Amino acid sequence: MRIAVVGSTASGKSAVAHEVARQRGDCEIICVDAMTVYRGMDIGTAKPTPAEREEVTYHLLDLVDPWEEFSVAEFQRVARVARDDIEARGHHVLYVGGTGLYGRAVIDDFDIPGMYPDIRQRLEERAITELPALMAELEQRDPLAASRVEPDNARRIVRALEVIEGSGRHFSSFGDGLTTYGESSVMQLGLQRPLEEMDARVEHRFREWMVAGFADEVRDLLQHPGGLSKTAAQAVGYRELASFWRGECDRESAIGAALEATRRLVRRQRRWFRRDPRICWFETTDSAQANLHAMLENLGD
Repeated sequence: MRIAVVGSTASGKSAVAHEVARQRGDCEIICVDAMTVYRGMDIGTAKPTPAEREEVTYHLLDLVDPWEEFSVAEFQRVARVARDDIEARGHHVLYVGGTGLYGRAVIDDFDIPGMYPDIRQRLEERAITELPALMAELEQRDPLAASRVEPDNARRIVRALEVIEGSGRHFSSFGDGLTTYGESSVMQLGLQRPLEEMDARVEHRFREWMVAGFADEVRDLLQHPGGLSKTAAQAVGYRELASFWRGECDRESAIGAALEATRRLVRRQRRWFRRDPRICWFETTDSAQANLHAMLENLGD
């Protein structure tokens, strides 16, 4: 059976899932996170430690190098393989993470548009000087998609036109699932703490990361000849500390910016997950853990 444990970053959902999986011995965790797929991005993504990976089997960690792009469609594909392998062993699947789109892709088995690199490159080159013209083109070719995009959001405009040209379908035809919540074979449990507590947890965790060498981790990534892919470079915390290493701000300013960005991320994630009426919410680690145990027991009945 399949259960998703969801919630915003620093909520404690991963600890809940790990402890239940460790105690039961018949659960394996699929990490639903856009950044833990990257090798070398360890501290700032809160990856499970080597000791934790000895206790519980984890999937979808360290799949690619940080200079490589890794799309939600690729994530969906490898998640399906991991899910089937887990169930073939007679174990329960625990999807655990806070990357909402990736979660919906695996929980609801979305129809995801492909990637068309040559088309994207051509559109990106045009977007440098012709963004208004590209927006006008999108409005003509897919008015619904255009209505969902800010006119200065080059990345989304380019992506929409890339899919329209590459697939021959309206970009908006792929997105209906985001606004609907149908039946799913995956049960969902959410951990959501009060915002004041979350803000404190975010800061405490980040300060611990800094002591553990997070800044050095970011420096080492920047010094690698491959650099960081567009996706990896946007990781909260990494982006702000990269500015410090590039001499654009001092260390404390970078930390402050990272903390503020993480607090904003928490609020975005909360809004995303709260829209899903299928999630059963809990506010404490103990209640979430007890109910996850109960859900798994009921699945076995």
